[in-house]
Amino acid sequence: MAAQEKGLAGNISKKKFQKSYFDVLGICCSSEVPLIENILKSLDGVKEFSVIVPTRTVVVVHDNLIISQIQIVKALNQARLEANVRVNGDTSYQKKWPSPFAVAGGVLLLLSLLKFVYHPLHWLALGSVAIGIPPIILKAIASIRNFRLDTNILVLIAVVGTIALKDYLEAGTIVFLFTIAEWLESRASHKANAVMSSLMNIAPQKAIIAETGEEVDADEVKLNTILAVKAGEIIPIDGIVVDGNCEVDEKTLTGESFPVAKQKDSTVWASTINLNGYISVKTTALAEDCVVAKMVKLVEEAQNNKSRTQRLIDKIAQYYTPVVIIISVSLVVVPLTLRVHNRNHWFHLALVVLVSACPCALILSTPVATFCTLTKAATSGVLIKGGDYLETLAKIKVMAFDKTGTITRGEFVVVDFQPLCEDVSLDALVYWVSCIESKSSHPMAAALVDYGRSHSVEPNPENVVDFQNFPGEGIHGKIDGKEIYIGNRKIALRAGCGTVPMPEEGDMKGGKTIGYVFSGGNPIGIFSLSDACRTGVAEAISELKSFGIRTAMLTGDSQAAAMHAQEQLITTKNFC
Repeated sequence: MAAQEKGLAGNISKKKFQKSYFDVLGICCSSEVPLIENILKSLDGVKEFSVIVPTRTVVVVHDNLIISQIQIVKALNQARLEANVRVNGDTSYQKKWPSPFAVAGGVLLLLSLLKFVYHPLHWLALGSVAIGIPPIILKAIASIRNFRLDTNILVLIAVVGTIALKDYLEAGTIVFLFTIAEWLESRASHKANAVMSSLMNIAPQKAIIAETGEEVDADEVKLNTILAVKAGEIIPIDGIVVDGNCEVDEKTLTGESFPVAKQKDSTVWASTINLNGYISVKTTALAEDCVVAKMVKLVEEAQNNKSRTQRLIDKIAQYYTPVVIIISVSLVVVPLTLRVHNRNHWFHLALVVLVSACPCALILSTPVATFCTLTKAATSGVLIKGGDYLETLAKIKVMAFDKTGTITRGEFVVVDFQPLCEDVSLDALVYWVSCIESKSSHPMAAALVDYGRSHSVEPNPENVVDFQNFPGEGIHGKIDGKEIYIGNRKIALRAGCGTVPMPEEGDMKGGKTIGYVFSGGNPIGIFSLSDACRTGVAEAISELKSFGIRTAMLTGDSQAAAMHAQEQLITTKNFC
C-alpha cells in the first residue's frame, strides 16, 4: 500500500508541470512582449514561458496545482490582451471575416462620402468612429495602466485630433483602416499558426497495448512497451518492429514519397502511417522524446532564437514609439512657438506622422517571415536552428549537391544489354539473368529484373538452383542446366574465365557501371547500368540559377559517372 501511494505521489509530482498554449490576439507586435513577460513573471507557479509573436501564441510551463490555465488567461486579459486557451488539435479560426462592428463602420464611412451631395451625411463618419473606437480605447487604457506606449495610443491621439479639427471623414478612415489592418494581421497569424499546429498534431494522442488491447494516452506509454499498430493506423511512438511486416508512409516526417518496407528489427517513427500489415512495435522513446516531438521543440526554440535583423528591430522598437510622439508634438509646439500661420496645417501634419509612423508593420514583418520559413521547412523534413541561419542562407552564392541519392535517384537503370556469343539469344540471356537476379537483394538486381519485365520476360526464380552470393563480386545460379555467373570482373575467376581480356574494372564509360555474364568459363553477355537523375532536379537547379545562385556537384564516383549525371541536365546549363 505504501509503495502504491509513493508511486502515485511520484506520478503527481511528475505531471504537475504542464505546457499550455494560449492564443493571445492582443499581441500586435514585439512591443507587447515586455508586458506579457511582466505579467507572467508575477504569477506563482509559472516555471518558464515564451512568446511567439507571428502566431500570437504564448507557451507557458506551469505548475497546474498552483495556477491553472484559466487563471493565466484571466491575468493576461486584465491587460486587454484577448487571451484564451488553445484547444489541442484545434485549427479553426474565429475571425474569417471582419467583425460586424467593422463592417458597419465601413458601411457608414462609405455612405459619408455622399456628403459632397448632401452635406449632413458627414455625421455618418462620426458614427463610424463611434462604432469602431471602443476596442482601441480599452486597449489604450490598458497600455497606460501598464506604463506602456503602443500603437493604440498613437491611433487614439490621431482620431481625437482629427475630430477636434472637425475632419470626421479622416477620423472614420483611420479607425476603419486600423480595425481592418488588425483583422488582416490576425488572419496572417492564423495561417502561420496553422502550419505550426499541423506539425504539432501529426503525432497521435492514443496508443494500443499489444498484450491487452487497451487504448491508452500516448504520453502514458513507458519505454520498452509493446504496442500494436494495425494497417491504416498511425504509429504513436518511436520504436523497433518486433513482429510483423508492413510498408510505412514516412512523407509526413521525412518527405519520402515512396512507402518504406518494414520488417523485424526495423526502426519506425511516430506520426508515420502503417499502410498494410499488422506490426508489433517495442517503444524506444517516450512520447515527449520521440522524433516528431523533438521537431516541434526545435522549431519552437528556433522561433525564439531571433535573427540579428530582428534583434536590431526589437531594440529600435523600444524607442520608436516615444520618438514618434516627440516628433509629432514638435510639429505642433514649434509652429505655435514661432506663431506661424495656418496652424491647422501643422496640427494635421502631426496627426499624419502619428498614423503613418505606426511601427507594427516594421516590427512584425521580420518575425512573420522567419516563422513561416521555419515551420514550412520543418513540415518538409528540414530543421533550421534559427533566424540567423536563414540570414546566412540568403547570402549563399554557390550551392553544392551530393550526386548519389540527391541529384540522382540512387537507383540503377539498365541502359544497355547484349549477348557476346552467337549461340545465345538476347531473350535467353535476359531470361537467365532476370531469373537469377530475382533471388538477389542487391540494388542492381531490381534494375535487371525490371529490364526483363520491360521486355516481356517474367522471371521464374523456382527454375534457379544452387544460388550463391559472392559479396563484392556477384552471384551464381544454375538454370536450364547451365552454370551462370553474373557480376563484375572479379566474378570471372570463379567462372573459370582465367585471363580472358575484359574491360578494366571501374570502366564507367559514359558514367555507366559495367556488368558481365559468364557460362562455362566464357563471357556470354555484357550489360551496363546507370543511376538516373531525380525528377524535378533540373527545375530546382534552374530556379536556384534564377536567384543568382551557382550550383556544383560533389561525388566520390568517377569523373565519367559525374559527367554522365551532368549530361542528363546539360540542356538546362545550370552546373558550373
